[in-house]
Amino acid sequence: MTPIFKIDHTNCGDCPIRHRAVCAHCDANELEELEGIKYYRSFEAGQTIIWSGDQMNFVGSVVSGIASLTQTMEDGRTQMVGLLLPSDFVGRPGRDSAPYDVQATTDLVMCCFRKKPFEELMSSTPHIAHRLLQMTLDELDAAREWMLVLGRKTAREKIASLLSIIARRDASIHQKGNSGPIVFDLPLTREAMADYLGLTLETVSRQISALKKDEVILLEGKRHVTIPDMGRLMEEAGDDTDGGFLV
Repeated sequence: MTPIFKIDHTNCGDCPIRHRAVCAHCDANELEELEGIKYYRSFEAGQTIIWSGDQMNFVGSVVSGIASLTQTMEDGRTQMVGLLLPSDFVGRPGRDSAPYDVQATTDLVMCCFRKKPFEELMSSTPHIAHRLLQMTLDELDAAREWMLVLGRKTAREKIASLLSIIARRDASIHQKGNSGPIVFDLPLTREAMADYLGLTLETVSRQISALKKDEVILLEGKRHVTIPDMGRLMEEAGDDTDGGFLV
């Protein structure tokens, strides 16, 4: 697998995902050690980053863009089982092969670490090991939340849930609060949203139009989204304003 191109070296201290990534709690010396084993890879939308079952010689964090996790059944049917957003971690230290296909949904940049040196660094750097554990538990919570989205929510709630997840992550990456309007470019096509949510393309388009008509979201073109009131969007998603679920 060959990356499309490599981006210029970036200092860890200037990284846009620094406060959320696996290196979030590292001190200057630990960052210097990470600098010695990292490199960047860039992928075009649609390019496969890693195939299920492939040997992984790297782990890393999504710096920009979105990737999908997909599982393929024996008869060839596929199901998107997760999304990787900026700051999410790719790969598992101690695991030799990839459990899922990982594909760039948009143009994507990854900060990669050579796997063996990273595993060795984990054993001597508690900050990295602890942060990776936190991220793994967050990923487990997100997976459980997504089971509810796919299994119990209406089509309108599913669309609102996905928009709120992307909006909250975008606000977190840019260190914005949720009190005012949140503006972002939707990184997924409606076809990708339909695939991920288990809906038809027509249903996705209809529900987005309904949310726009009800002024839950403002839409400029197909991708530029403004959320005037995050609390209202989360209510539409079936969640209350502090992030818990309505009963």
